[in-house]
Amino acid sequence: MVKLRNLALFFMLLTVAAPIFLYTDPFKTPSSNRDFLDDVTALESTALARGVVGVVYSQKTQEARDQLSARVLSAADDDDTLSQQTDNPIKQVTYASEIQHFQNRVQFTQQTSGKVDEQKPNAFGAEKERGHVLMPDAQVRHLKDQLIRAKVYLSLPSAKANAHFVREIRLRIKEVQRALADASKDSDLPKTAIEKLKAMELTLAKGKQIQDDCSTVVKKLRAMLHSAEEQLRVHKKQTMFLTQLTAKTIPKGLHCLPLRLTTDYYALNSSQQQFPNQEKLEDTQLYHYALFSDNVLATSVVVNSTITNAKHPAKHVFHIVTDRLNYAAMRMWFLDNPPGKATIQVQNVEEFTWLNSSYSPVLKQLSSRSMIDYYFRAQHTNSDTNLKFRNPKYLSILNHLRFYLPEIFPKLSKVLFLDDDIVVQKDLSGLWSVDLKGNVNGAVETCGESFHRFDRYLNFSNPLISNNFDPRACGWAYGMNVFDLDEWKRQNITEVYHRWQELNQDRELWKLGTLPPGLITFWRRTYPLERKWHILGLGYNPSVNQRDIERAAVIHYNGNLKPWLEIGIPRYRGFWSKHVDYEHVYLRECNINP
Repeated sequence: MVKLRNLALFFMLLTVAAPIFLYTDPFKTPSSNRDFLDDVTALESTALARGVVGVVYSQKTQEARDQLSARVLSAADDDDTLSQQTDNPIKQVTYASEIQHFQNRVQFTQQTSGKVDEQKPNAFGAEKERGHVLMPDAQVRHLKDQLIRAKVYLSLPSAKANAHFVREIRLRIKEVQRALADASKDSDLPKTAIEKLKAMELTLAKGKQIQDDCSTVVKKLRAMLHSAEEQLRVHKKQTMFLTQLTAKTIPKGLHCLPLRLTTDYYALNSSQQQFPNQEKLEDTQLYHYALFSDNVLATSVVVNSTITNAKHPAKHVFHIVTDRLNYAAMRMWFLDNPPGKATIQVQNVEEFTWLNSSYSPVLKQLSSRSMIDYYFRAQHTNSDTNLKFRNPKYLSILNHLRFYLPEIFPKLSKVLFLDDDIVVQKDLSGLWSVDLKGNVNGAVETCGESFHRFDRYLNFSNPLISNNFDPRACGWAYGMNVFDLDEWKRQNITEVYHRWQELNQDRELWKLGTLPPGLITFWRRTYPLERKWHILGLGYNPSVNQRDIERAAVIHYNGNLKPWLEIGIPRYRGFWSKHVDYEHVYLRECNINP
């Protein structure tokens, strides 16, 4: 019995020990065990590095997934740790287990990725993908790109030979064009846009099969690019011309308004044609404004906006100078629409007998044969550059009266000059207390941009300019300027202006306008005001900072896009139009609307 039990124990021991003896190598060194662990770790690291990274950044198509699996398995098979054949079955089982485990992870990732794809509404919205956000309005961009590709295929000889393809792609082009219409963002597109996009993509794929010669396509794209650039140049030139033409043209309503006002003015008796408070016109303790304009409506906005924001309206006096054609209309408007307690004076520039061509060089130049020829000759050798300066305002003496302030207001000590294309948003009385420190002109500097420096306005190739001025000197803004008239007379500023105007009779020192001679005349005589007093650019720049506009005392619509014109920038028109009573009888009769 004992022998039988010992025999049973022997066989049981043999059953347990035999596999261990057979499937292990008792003579291996400890370093071999470390090699085994290193091999396993290497395999796992290689698989993860080459495979999982590939899965995360792979394309979402089934073909790409299949290629990915093949690349992962190929990479694992080619790895040094797998290429080493070993007799150790445990190593083989371990490697096989690792590969199977990794394949399962790849399959799981692919399935998950597929589910995510199925859940996405489309590939062109502003939806977030893994790790990045798609560009906004991607559908519109994609549709426009498709149109370009379609036109390329349609123009290629190999595609033209396929009548069925030509009919199909023309149909797709019409469908996409109808879907796009005037859309500028994805929300403007119809619901069928995605269907049209997909249909066009299929047609373009056919075109790619028909025409697979890349060099031909590249040549066609280059030709299209050259044509587009040429069309852009022509359109820019036309836009410049039409914008300048529109800026020069008086709208029908603004032409009607002075005619109606003039008719009613001459129907008044002489006593009704007089303004009250005329004794205040020379009171130096009050706030005096100089405004030179032939635009009745624009002038009314300047006056209304100033009085609306004034703390003490009775202390404000407006000196308006206009031309003979608009003199009666300007007077009638302010007689019918008095600015509260403020004082108004309207003068006719032609009544300034002292202002004649023998005294003023600019008047002599404006009436010269060369100037008339410059403005009215049909053909110009360099019309593009001349176009900007061929504006009738440069022919008007009203534009140059700002250089004769002491002559116009001989009894005043300080004047605030305002252009007629500005809107006042805050009380301006604080400007009269600004110490100009012996300077004649107080203005806001505009050299925040490089093109607002002296070399932008003056011809520094001429030694008269280069020897007297700094090309990098900071420019300043005309349109809201404080002038110390006592200092003006003391420094004989008008004579300085006359001397430089005579030197520029051939327009070699600067082109037409009042800012260049102003920069010269008030060179080293200008005191920089805080920027908050005066913000420019609302007549040409659609992206003026909103915060700067809101905190500015004066906003200036300098440029061609005036707020009373249809081409005015819509974003800024409200600042101006809120000071216009469109229900006024004169405005209704002349059909002047917001």
